[in-house]
Amino acid sequence: MSENPQLLPAVSSFLSSPKQLLIDGEWVDAKDGQTFATVNPATEEVLVEVAQASAVDADRAVAAARNAFETGSPWSRMTPRDRSHLLWRIGDMIDERVEEFAQLESLDNGKSLASARGDVGVAAELFRYFAGWATKMEGTTIPMSVPGRDFHAYTRREAIGVVAGIVPWNFPLTMAAFKIVPSITAGNTVVLKPAEQTPLTALRLGELLLEAGVPAGVVNVLPGFGDAGAALVDHAGVDKVAFTGSTEVGKKIAAGASKNLKKVSLELGGKAPNIIFADADLDAAIAGAALAGYFNEGQCCVNGSRLYVQREVFDQVIEGVAAAAKAIKVGDAFDPATTMGPLVSQEQHEKVMGYVRGAVADGATLAAGSPDPAADRGYFFSPTLITDVTERMAVQTDEIFGPVITAIPFDTEDEVVAAANNTVYGLAAGVWSKDLGTAHRVGGRLRAGTVWLNTWHADDVTLPRGGFKQSGWGRELGSFGLDDYTELKTVVAELR
Repeated sequence: MSENPQLLPAVSSFLSSPKQLLIDGEWVDAKDGQTFATVNPATEEVLVEVAQASAVDADRAVAAARNAFETGSPWSRMTPRDRSHLLWRIGDMIDERVEEFAQLESLDNGKSLASARGDVGVAAELFRYFAGWATKMEGTTIPMSVPGRDFHAYTRREAIGVVAGIVPWNFPLTMAAFKIVPSITAGNTVVLKPAEQTPLTALRLGELLLEAGVPAGVVNVLPGFGDAGAALVDHAGVDKVAFTGSTEVGKKIAAGASKNLKKVSLELGGKAPNIIFADADLDAAIAGAALAGYFNEGQCCVNGSRLYVQREVFDQVIEGVAAAAKAIKVGDAFDPATTMGPLVSQEQHEKVMGYVRGAVADGATLAAGSPDPAADRGYFFSPTLITDVTERMAVQTDEIFGPVITAIPFDTEDEVVAAANNTVYGLAAGVWSKDLGTAHRVGGRLRAGTVWLNTWHADDVTLPRGGFKQSGWGRELGSFGLDDYTELKTVVAELR
């Protein structure tokens, strides 16, 4: 990797030696010695070599997690209050290292430093938010009605056991926190497999967790490829799989987990409709549409990539969103002027180009953007807005995961609701209208786990996340976030 004078000494030091697996509190090489290169998507240069976990390493990590979970272990003896204090301490430690984590994330993922700093802040807040829940996993008492007999019945929330967390590359640190934090809040242990494209912040987080005092084996980190993830899904010692990623992979995970009926939670793909009515505040709606479609280089499952605009204001909105797209500064994460970095990998870059080129070949029009790379080096791609699209085009039906918005005019409410819901996905949706009756009525008709009204990407760790249809199973975060990481036990005692 070429020298970058902007790097913190801690980041340079972290990248100065090959990265290993975290198993049972120790940093170890893969059993077969295999490694892979993680690449800076802005320069296409190798950042560092990383140990590549195999099924054998997955078995080692699951065994460590199981031992750490069992009765009598240091982790099992830790009280909920102790876990709460530990989680809060980790959140503060992440905040103290915001720039370090942000630089690693930008190098590995490509996103701007400003965006990466925001992601680090969310990760820290997740630890602090769930710290409050560690002491509030309460049960209920339930009256029973059995003639002539008295019972005391109550419920308990208990940890599931060993959780395999498999996370994507678009928000590497935040998604790692999504899996680790509720798991250990509830008292589970974790084997985390970060995406092979972006393993660095997960590994740095592993270092920090050990420094904070998380007992050995409670959190294990296995960078690697799909075979390592599949080994965790198939493993009889894993009690739950928590996955965020594509619907295609989610289906494979569900099938694999069915072999021993382990619990599964899935946050999968999306193709969110964003509806702008003619009576909307158009300045706000235009800015919101650009944010909805281009946020995080378009690599976000809740992005509003399908734009529906009422016909009488269609041209005005298209002109505004196109101008916003052209104003975005695409460049290296470490350039302060950059507002959009590269796509995460060559594979993703080629995929997005292919969709845009296919749309143009099918007769669509580019109101902004280009079907070609935005630079000679690095996986840069211009924010793109496509009109003259039909509902059958692949660019309209498939999750592209790039900075691409398609736009279609509509006339009536019923027409646009039918079009918006005509998808296998149901992760997010949005409505823009000054008439709150229209906004709430249409929002209520949209089949999606999150619906934004006159805003987009408004979010908080207190809010549940998840999807309808093929966008997933279960919910994450908020007061609902522990449910999928616990077992509900009913206890019945006869009173004599």
